[in-house]
Amino acid sequence: MHEVTTIFSEVLRASWGVLQESAPYVLLGFFIAGLLKAFLPDNFVAAHLGGKGTGSIIKASVLGIPIPLCSCGVLPAAAGLKKQGAGNGAVASFLISTPETGVDSIAVSYALLDPLMTVFRPLAAFFMAIATGIAVSFSEKKNVPAAEKTPEEATTSSCGCCAHKQKETLTLSAKFRVGMSFAFGDLLKDVGLWLFTGILLSGLISVFVSTEMVNRYFSNEYLSMAIMLLISVPLYVCATASTPIVAALALKGISPGAALVFLLAGPATNAASLPVIAGILGRKATFIYLVSIVVISMLAGMLVNYLYGYLGYDIRHWVNKGSHEEGGIVSVAASIVLTALVLKSFFPFRRRS
Repeated sequence: MHEVTTIFSEVLRASWGVLQESAPYVLLGFFIAGLLKAFLPDNFVAAHLGGKGTGSIIKASVLGIPIPLCSCGVLPAAAGLKKQGAGNGAVASFLISTPETGVDSIAVSYALLDPLMTVFRPLAAFFMAIATGIAVSFSEKKNVPAAEKTPEEATTSSCGCCAHKQKETLTLSAKFRVGMSFAFGDLLKDVGLWLFTGILLSGLISVFVSTEMVNRYFSNEYLSMAIMLLISVPLYVCATASTPIVAALALKGISPGAALVFLLAGPATNAASLPVIAGILGRKATFIYLVSIVVISMLAGMLVNYLYGYLGYDIRHWVNKGSHEEGGIVSVAASIVLTALVLKSFFPFRRRS
């Protein structure tokens, strides 16, 4: 019993350390997401994704970067865009770029990984979005039947991440309140549980996964990328939650290429979302979508390993262990605030009448 208690305590201690490192950046990311929600017109994306050419695919990749949607919320948004006339290529590009390049995931990457990966990760996701969109567009036929959901249904179902609000008539302070309510309400509820799951998994990895295990099973950089790909494709994990998992493995010696494969493939694919994507794009386009993500993730992993080696980094010790030590008062306060906000999003306080 004492041994179990000791292990449990070690897992909580390791998870708490990851939470302290990431919490200030997560809160900053959600704050920026709230500003984007408040001041970015609701119909801005749909108005720029019409047509089926390469231009609309590139636009979809660019416009997906600042949109504050998680891996769950992007599905109804994509269905709405498809119904409003966006091509399969643009929709596929939007499906990848939006959840992979959010400000919250970029902030957590900076907190838990290193500056090079923080920059390379969204760039690789951006390129993957464009390349996948172009590949999917070749499978598109003329007069493809539209998705079953109407734009109104698509943008108000699932996570509630795309609920339509007439912000144009609101004052600046009202817009700000709407944005913050969305960021620290709907969006935090969608992401928070998965983020804390990822943090807990990082604690379990820190305690139970040894450096010797990583050296034994992940010593071959190509095999390690293939293993991470097999794990990430069916697994449901959002971009923010995948980062602490990768950070824990990186501290044990996993290469940046294997880490990037998990970071790219995980948020873009999972067993639950693929049937929904097939309903939006069609089976053939979904197959091309999946194959493109797999191939590009592997190529990006190889490239980032080469880049780290070229710059003189050791791909077995590319994350600085010193950056994951206990934080100060700001980190502790941010951790407490983030935990309270996540709990509040699931158990909202109701005033008595």
